Amino acid sequence: MMAVCLQLCRSFGRSLCLGVLSALLLWLIPPSPAMAMTPKHYTELTFPPLPELQVPAYERRQLSNGMVVYLLEDHEWPLVRGTVIFRAGSRWDPPAQVGLAEISGDLIRTGGTQAHRAAAIDEWLEDRAASIESGVGKTLGRINFNSLKEHSEAVLNLLAEMLQAPAVEPERFELAIRRRQGIIQRRDDQPNAQAEREFYKLIYGPKSPYARTQELETLANITPADVQQFYRTYLAPSRCILGLVGDFDASEMGDRLAAIFGPWQDPPNLPPLPPLPPVTADTSPATVVIHRPHLSQSYIYTGQLGGTLKDPDVFTLYVLNGVLNGFGGRLFNEVRSRQGLAYSVYAAWSPEFDYPGVFYGVGQTQTETTAKFLSALRQEIERLQQEPVGSAELNYAKDSILNSFVLIFAIACKF
Repeated sequence: MMAVCLQLCRSFGRSLCLGVLSALLLWLIPPSPAMAMTPKHYTELTFPPLPELQVPAYERRQLSNGMVVYLLEDHEWPLVRGTVIFRAGSRWDPPAQVGLAEISGDLIRTGGTQAHRAAAIDEWLEDRAASIESGVGKTLGRINFNSLKEHSEAVLNLLAEMLQAPAVEPERFELAIRRRQGIIQRRDDQPNAQAEREFYKLIYGPKSPYARTQELETLANITPADVQQFYRTYLAPSRCILGLVGDFDASEMGDRLAAIFGPWQDPPNLPPLPPLPPVTADTSPATVVIHRPHLSQSYIYTGQLGGTLKDPDVFTLYVLNGVLNGFGGRLFNEVRSRQGLAYSVYAAWSPEFDYPGVFYGVGQTQTETTAKFLSALRQEIERLQQEPVGSAELNYAKDSILNSFVLIFAIACKF
């Protein structure tokens, strides 16, 4: 060994030789007990105190056309991101044209504008590493966008053009219809989604705007003219809220937005929004079984009509969700871990803003343990009604909510 080291010294010099000798010594001599690191138990770990939560300061403006704007500066990265939301939704689709809102939402971005073809918009955004995505859900429409700071004004001008002068290119309209048709034809391939659809039909009724589904025949009744009428009904500045976060000066950006969106005005004949569809659900107990003999497990949805965000117990019920769910929650610990009855299990009170939401329990279990799973889930829910929640569980649920609340601002400002 010494001869080898001497040869290395002659060939490569003193410094490399010393390095080789050090490595050999560390390899040949085992560490003493004093040198070995003993891992600490997690209860022995100490951490510095967390910094105080700093809620980001934002600026609110209302443009002369009624559009509400929220501005939040974030100078960490040279980016500008934002969202436009507007009052629209599939719950207002005519019964024979279910799917109109979602098709229209897709085409705000993909259908082109009166001044620019859709393909040209695609290429323009791609060349600038920018994006604009749009969609309409059950209760509102949303357009998300992001770009580098240097392209933000151009992206905002394009966004304003999409809102004020959307086009419905025939080939893009047909593509949007075909995509939705494909979703309908494949939707029963996902048993969990099938169970969810049937659950909401039980809760609200199969013909309710809050539970009905798109079908091939309802898509066939939608025309490009219907999409344009959708835009005339729902796209108006007084019905829009714009939120913007990024590397800008709020005062300067507010003036810029006023110049870009200010000329957009509500049409003189803007129709009023339709009344909210009522919820007249049948609350009597009911069960639907979907027979899928080739499956080795059951996908289960169970629950009842829930409340709204205006419920005075809203925060208490959120804490209830924390008691039931998560790795430290009752359902995970009891139904999944101790009894071994579920691959996944959770339950939650899920309120809506202006109509009643649902309380649901969801899980996946082996087919032969379906009844046992339902019994165990029901026992845990009934135990909440009959026994006070212990202080340890209550504090765990509260801490989980508060800790996630801290992360909301850190994450929201970065993405």
